[in-house]
Amino acid sequence: MATVFETHLIGNLGKDASVKSLDGQAIAINFPVAHNQNWKDKRSGQLKTKTTWINCTIWKQEGANLRILDFLKKGTLVELTGSPVSKAYQLDDGTIRSEIRLNVNKTNILRTVNRDESADELSSDENIDDIYAEDSF
Repeated sequence: MATVFETHLIGNLGKDASVKSLDGQAIAINFPVAHNQNWKDKRSGQLKTKTTWINCTIWKQEGANLRILDFLKKGTLVELTGSPVSKAYQLDDGTIRSEIRLNVNKTNILRTVNRDESADELSSDENIDDIYAEDSF
């Protein structure tokens, strides 16, 4: 019996996406997404926010169309679906760190950041993956 472990995430990019080529066969498009959880403090009545950063990766084959990079800019609101993975690693100073990473298989740009007067804005029902589905693996 097959199992599915998939996560749905809506949040804003913390910085522009970066591209890393791996062994000339795969390309990793990496970007962090902030998920904000808001609540009202019962004692003070103040609105509180907790931000969780999720590192995201979109995998493409070498030579694939990378037009999605035009949209994955700091501040862009995205809706992502993918498989979460946890990873632990050791820094040079011996400190152990861990992270949650989302291997993205579906991307929807909900709102772009208007960096200049001519910036494009996609409506929430337009799906970038419709353009790139054939490039994913």
